Amino acid sequence: MPRTVPDDAILIPTQAKRVFEGVIFDVYQWPQKLFDGSTATFELLKRPDTVLFLTVKDDKIVFVREQQPGRAEYVRLPGGRVDQGEDWLAAAKRECAEELGLRFANWRLVQVRQPVAKMEWFVAIYLATDVETEQAMAHDPGEKISLEYMTFDEAKAHVMSGDNPFSGGVQQLFEKVDSLEGLRKLPEFTGKTID
Repeated sequence: MPRTVPDDAILIPTQAKRVFEGVIFDVYQWPQKLFDGSTATFELLKRPDTVLFLTVKDDKIVFVREQQPGRAEYVRLPGGRVDQGEDWLAAAKRECAEELGLRFANWRLVQVRQPVAKMEWFVAIYLATDVETEQAMAHDPGEKISLEYMTFDEAKAHVMSGDNPFSGGVQQLFEKVDSLEGLRKLPEFTGKTID
């Protein structure tokens, strides 16, 4: 599936070979010519991309309070892993319906990050507005989730505290805006398109 990634994204070269296939992480290696003419083995990890979404309902931003086996409870933006063959927007809509029980009319890609330089893994952040329907939530057996609705100021304070997973890219978004209206006006993310 085509993805729009940062212009400076670090990608696994086409000549790389997968040397390990894990449940989530794969390892790729390739011979890389160095500046002195010698060659060394380089490697990168690869994992499925992640989607996060800023959802606005009744002028509040929806967060999830989550606990997974072996982890302490934390509050984060909703989102999850992109399934194989699934595009980012479809994954965001699926995760939103599962985690929040909400379907939104308007979706816009507002941020894409590559959190780790040694890994081909992208975190795509969408803004979703205008609730269309509400339904029952369908959480995975490995997660306990409840919803938390925050005002813009509460959401910004939480995000800027750094006390949540993936806070880096979300912090960058909140640094750009001072209100819910500013959040709603975030521009579409632009970068380069890859397959």
